[in-house]
Amino acid sequence: MDHSMKPAAALSAFSSRRWVLATSLCSLACLFLLSAGLLLLAAGYRPLQPRGAAPWDRLSRVRQKAAPSPARASHAAVAPAPAPDAGSPGALDRSQEEDAGPPSPDPAPAEEEGEDGGDGECDVFDGTWVRDDAAWYPLYEAAECPFLSDQVACRRNGRPDSGYEQWRWRPRGCGGRARLGGAEALELCRDRRLVFVGDSLNRNMWESLACILYAAVPDRSRTRIVDDASSEYRIFRAMDYNCSVEFFWSPFLVKLERKINQTRALQLDQLPAMLQRTLGADVLVFNTGHWWTHTGKLRAWDHLERDGKTVEMAGEEAFNRALRTWARWVDRNIDPTRTRVFFRSVSPEHKSVNWCYNQTSPISTGTVAPWFPKSLVTIVERNIKNMRTPVTYLNITHLSELRIDAHPSVYTITREGKPLSPEQQQQPLTYADCSHWCLPGLPDTWNMLLLDSLMRPPSNVHLLG
Repeated sequence: MDHSMKPAAALSAFSSRRWVLATSLCSLACLFLLSAGLLLLAAGYRPLQPRGAAPWDRLSRVRQKAAPSPARASHAAVAPAPAPDAGSPGALDRSQEEDAGPPSPDPAPAEEEGEDGGDGECDVFDGTWVRDDAAWYPLYEAAECPFLSDQVACRRNGRPDSGYEQWRWRPRGCGGRARLGGAEALELCRDRRLVFVGDSLNRNMWESLACILYAAVPDRSRTRIVDDASSEYRIFRAMDYNCSVEFFWSPFLVKLERKINQTRALQLDQLPAMLQRTLGADVLVFNTGHWWTHTGKLRAWDHLERDGKTVEMAGEEAFNRALRTWARWVDRNIDPTRTRVFFRSVSPEHKSVNWCYNQTSPISTGTVAPWFPKSLVTIVERNIKNMRTPVTYLNITHLSELRIDAHPSVYTITREGKPLSPEQQQQPLTYADCSHWCLPGLPDTWNMLLLDSLMRPPSNVHLLG
């Protein structure tokens, strides 16, 4: 035997074993990577989201998993919802809360979305009213909202038509933006406090949002309504969502005080003390306007005051000084990193030329006769522009001017709180309400536009100038 061959054979055997070992290790590594990938897929792995996401971006995830809903039943088929119950302890599991509630309505037909364009920058307050027969509107039934006030519950007061509930605002060039539902509204309100401050038109808006949220809450016994005797403070709470929607009555924003001699003084340099209770809110929505135009017996004040002294000045100057007082208070007291501030533009009336009586569809042709003084609108806009605090202007005036059909008209109540009698309904010149809005109805759209604005930073929503 040639002993010189043994080292070579041994080396060959060692190389063979090393190749087998390396192959085995590679196979194990591949098997480990494949197993890890399968485990991540099974666990629902998603890539890390970019940091700095907007605080309201939770809505996009809610909308993705919301299932289409069947068409709503007719008004006659809806049973009245139970009134909020003070009992019923317990809370929903957090994961159940996000999936609970009515699913989002079906999206609009594709051709409509194509007409509207993409989801880039657009003015959501510029558009047209379209009839929505796909069960998207109304967002709730009046019977689902047991705290809906009689003043604006038009169907309850005998209004025979319901078409005014089914018009949808379609912003021009905005795609499906502003198309939200109750489930999304609840998610936007989760862990937040929204406060409306102003006159009865802001109360109209508060009732609308409270009804939208109440109709979407899975367990309605877990809601609360607080309403003080004077109706100057109202609050809706959805407790499982830690959500509150509040209304403070302040038609002038500045303080109206009744003196010892029973005269009423409008104090242009002071705000009501109750305004301090709004501090810390996540969202503040202000309005004023209508009460400044009242004259004669309808005027709410007897004299104006500054620095505790009676002053004489024109109405526009008084309005401007009041807005400056409000603006300074906001700049000094509101932390814009904590609170989003909105000012809702004037809600139009439909009287004289554009009278709301017997109207059943929006204005689609011709011109709208403006009723509110343009000079007062300019004062509002100028004061907002001059503020340090970013204020989003909800410019709902024009889109509301088109809704001549959406007022209570003669389907409302008297000053004594009773529905109009048949005889009174035959006297629309005396009794028709062409200032407030039926619910469900137009204020639901105002709230959808408000919520749409909350989903994007102030720099990307509708601002003045």
